[in-house]
Amino acid sequence: MRIIIIGGGACGASAAARVRRLDEKAEIIVLEKTGEISIANCGLPYYTSGVIAEREEMFVSSVQKFKSWFNIDVRLNSEVIKINPDEKSVELKSGEKLTYDKLVLAQGASPVVPDFSGMPWEKVFTVRTLLDADRIKAYIKDNKVKKAVVIGGGFIGIEMAENFIEMGLETTLIEAQSQILAPVDYEAAAFVQNEMRDRGVELILSDAVKEFSGDRIILNSSREVEFDIVIMAIGVRPELDLAKSAGLEVNRGIVVNEYMETSCTDIYAGGDGVEIKDFVTGENTLIPLAGPANRQGRIIADNICGGKYKWGKSTYKNSLGSSVLKVFDLTAASVGNNEKQLKAKGISYWKTIIFGRDHAGYYPDSIQIMFKLLFTPEGKILGAQAVGKAGVEKRIDVISSVMRNGGRVQELLDSELCYAPPYSSAKDPVNILGMCADNILKGFFKPAFFEDIEGSYLIDVRAKSVFETKTIEGAVNIPISEIRSRLDEIPKDRKVILFCNTGHTSYIASRILEQAGFSNVYSLTGGIALYLEIAKDNKKTDLCFSKESRYFS
Repeated sequence: MRIIIIGGGACGASAAARVRRLDEKAEIIVLEKTGEISIANCGLPYYTSGVIAEREEMFVSSVQKFKSWFNIDVRLNSEVIKINPDEKSVELKSGEKLTYDKLVLAQGASPVVPDFSGMPWEKVFTVRTLLDADRIKAYIKDNKVKKAVVIGGGFIGIEMAENFIEMGLETTLIEAQSQILAPVDYEAAAFVQNEMRDRGVELILSDAVKEFSGDRIILNSSREVEFDIVIMAIGVRPELDLAKSAGLEVNRGIVVNEYMETSCTDIYAGGDGVEIKDFVTGENTLIPLAGPANRQGRIIADNICGGKYKWGKSTYKNSLGSSVLKVFDLTAASVGNNEKQLKAKGISYWKTIIFGRDHAGYYPDSIQIMFKLLFTPEGKILGAQAVGKAGVEKRIDVISSVMRNGGRVQELLDSELCYAPPYSSAKDPVNILGMCADNILKGFFKPAFFEDIEGSYLIDVRAKSVFETKTIEGAVNIPISEIRSRLDEIPKDRKVILFCNTGHTSYIASRILEQAGFSNVYSLTGGIALYLEIAKDNKKTDLCFSKESRYFS
């Protein structure tokens, strides 16, 4: 059996190696149009800055290893220009034609690079291959670059901006949307944006490139931004030309079923170029991430070789889109859908926000993590986001696993997680997030959010000494220790929002008032800690406090 794999990235390399482990006699040919195979694409920004110092570290595998370990024929600089499904053959740019028994399309995606008027191509780079990173490094060195502009506020754009700052370059990031980091909602993005500004990155949001003029970028707002080098990080577009010309079913990506089979017999596809199902909604989506691509390659190999074994077909069980990002000293992670996505799809949801510590508060150097959870009125988890310094991604991983196994908010509450003071608390933030959501579902408290503050009656339930240090302007102070004796000061004809540092004390206060007959009382999730961060990002002045301070310090 001859298996031809087009593309030597995460999916293609994974499929090739798995096929060999299952079938020693199969003939496996990998055709890669670039001069690289199986590189660590996600490490490119860090290689560019020198954080990853050695070029060799960027190779996950090599042509030689594929040959000596797996007896796989890897052919670099071999571009396929046509697929002939009827005769089961592929044609190469070199003129060679190869027949196949099984064909795998794993070409991935290409960076989106609009052809702006006046764009100086010699100064504009993308970050997709190791050669791209080599060219950026060389250009910066040879041209004494001082000013870098990154266009696009996704993962690559943010990572490149961080690494340019680490290189000592004056760095500007331009994002057409109102926030960076699209997988998370604004509450989480605000922390990331503040961190980037604090570390020297100039963020230009809600503005886009109109054209280039010499060494300046002209924005839609008419603002001009000087540059020595530009990184295009707007996004990626699936490689679809081969699939289209071969008559395969294509939408935004190549259409595949749960077995990673295309619409054409004996042709499989995986990686950044395919449409898969969103785990939360069941709708088709594009999720260009390395984890899903690797798993898809393994599933393709299983199904190609399935006739030799008795396990039946392997299936790809949709994607949760779990992701994590380092932003200087912060970590941001998410899983599932965010509010913007749920609203666009017309899905009803509830939400809550908490702060939880990365380890026990009484153990030194404990740091707060902000969590946001989205769930249905029935308790199904729709998505989660977190931002902090330590222990962020492991909590999102736990929530991802609960979601994968059909768990609801009750399973977060019931999760039995490792505990020792240096690592967590007896009630891990995951447990607390589940408890908070469970309380909302049971009607034990009503959550309020940043957008609810205007027009509401605000009560700061912290101690007077803390209230006088910093609070939300217009709030009155009724400490929780006095609230039972001051019920007559609380209006019943207005929406009342109680708040504290992070939301725990105000929740307790809301329970006191609920049981005293108040039905108009809400607790501000995330408390003043979140409010201050959002206000800082918005450069708000409607705060009363002695000095501005970051909550993560």
